[in-house]
Amino acid sequence: MHKGNKILRSFLWVIGIIAFILALFIIYLLRVSKVRPPVVEGNYSELKLQRAQLDSGFYVIRNNWFRKNKAGLYEMYIEGQPFERGVINGKLSEELVKEQESYFTAQIHKMIPSPLYLRFLRYFIGWFNKELPQYVDSEYQQEIYGVSFSASDEFRYIGSNYQRILNYHSAHDIGHALQNMKLVGCTSFGTWGSASEDSTLIIGRNFDFWVGDDFAKNKIIAFVNPSEGYKFASITWAGFVGVVSGMNEKGLTVTINAAKSKIPSGAATPVSLVAREIIQYAKNISEAVAIARSRKMFVSESFLVGSAADNKAVIIEKTPDSIAVYDPNQNEIFCTNHFQSNEFRNSELNVKQIENSASAYRYQRLTQLVRQNGKNSVQKTVNVLRDYKGLDDADIGLGNEKAINQFIAHHAVVFQPQELKMWVSTSPWQLGEFVCYDLKKVFAQQGLKENREICDTALTIPADSFITTETFRRYASIRNKESKLLEEGSLAPDSIIAINPNFYNSYIIVGDYWFKRKEYAKALPYYQQALQKEIATVEERKRIEELIAECQQP
Repeated sequence: MHKGNKILRSFLWVIGIIAFILALFIIYLLRVSKVRPPVVEGNYSELKLQRAQLDSGFYVIRNNWFRKNKAGLYEMYIEGQPFERGVINGKLSEELVKEQESYFTAQIHKMIPSPLYLRFLRYFIGWFNKELPQYVDSEYQQEIYGVSFSASDEFRYIGSNYQRILNYHSAHDIGHALQNMKLVGCTSFGTWGSASEDSTLIIGRNFDFWVGDDFAKNKIIAFVNPSEGYKFASITWAGFVGVVSGMNEKGLTVTINAAKSKIPSGAATPVSLVAREIIQYAKNISEAVAIARSRKMFVSESFLVGSAADNKAVIIEKTPDSIAVYDPNQNEIFCTNHFQSNEFRNSELNVKQIENSASAYRYQRLTQLVRQNGKNSVQKTVNVLRDYKGLDDADIGLGNEKAINQFIAHHAVVFQPQELKMWVSTSPWQLGEFVCYDLKKVFAQQGLKENREICDTALTIPADSFITTETFRRYASIRNKESKLLEEGSLAPDSIIAINPNFYNSYIIVGDYWFKRKEYAKALPYYQQALQKEIATVEERKRIEELIAECQQP
């Protein structure tokens, strides 16, 4: 008995030591993961500013304003010093700042339903980004800090308002590590000279960053007049001051495309803030390259930079360690999710990306469409961005990652830099109207005192007729809800196939439905049929083959 008590005491002592070490580790994580806000000069008088509502959904603060247009896009104009801009940005769009964070966190909970893992992820991201402020310019720290005063207190369990809003600017970068979840997979291209109908530069892009349809519905066209640098326009969302697609008053455009990256080992400058610095401070390609070269990033990225001054576009390819500039030396340029420069083309990661992902296929389809269209135009660019077919117009199923239009894009946009015009997509996805903005006219306004349209309605590109078809209606009604509808019994397994018969994932969804019920004989033919379709990635093909093998086990 005495010996048993001694063993028990020893065991409890070991458990106590482990618990103590674990507690110290958690305390350490909590301390090092705290990010202090930047020091703001003055007395924070900007926080006393109040927005005035001049009409339903139309708000102003001084010359700054915020409204929703008839096409469903939010529009915002902000000016001033960094902290002032951030405060005004947040106050004008306060409801959307809160709503956007709710949508973002809700989608993260869907993708990672384990509370324990989410808690670990919170501490990991906090630790990972503990040095983030060292890599973010003071100007953008202050702007983000200003926005954070309008963030919700509901999510303080994740971190302070400032820390959360700052960390969200790394969301695109973190998406690199989650590419199997199809968070990032963009397409962009440009034509000029003999490749364009009027010889001017035309840039088109799909921003395929998907964290749920709710997150994508509140797009903001932000027109920014900073106290330093150039005026610019950006397609963005509430609470976000980085740039993923934008054009400045000098006709310089920037769009970003994710490339294959190793899992990051530490914080650096978020891609969106590198793009923001380029759009705010560069007037030509050489200045854009110099800015990109000066910043350390923790993921690999392609920046497609178009320049009215140079009447051409190049791709700045940047890794955490190196930089290269890809110039095709012709009048067209294409970009998906792999590198093309001599410096990076044959790197191990890039070769794997080309061989295993949907990037190379999508690149071929993009090239095929642009060249068969002849001399390019804005309308033809929109047509390419809307394309949901495979090579040679093959039906590869709606929503296939190999298609240019995967029905996940946050936005699509077409830039005409010499004219300082841009066309922005409206819902649904790239198939709705493309609304035109003339930056010269927008920035010539001294505020907006009445709730009126600022887009050039005469240049609106009509919606694609595909959205009126029964095929699209049926697809849109079940998209991303197939598994849930099956589980609820509100949709029969074969209905999934009938609605999208050429999409390999339709068969996987039905196969998984039977597999979970251990009805392997019913699951097997669906997995086998999936293999006969155009599968997006090598990884997905391997998973199907593994499931087939499991179903065939005696």
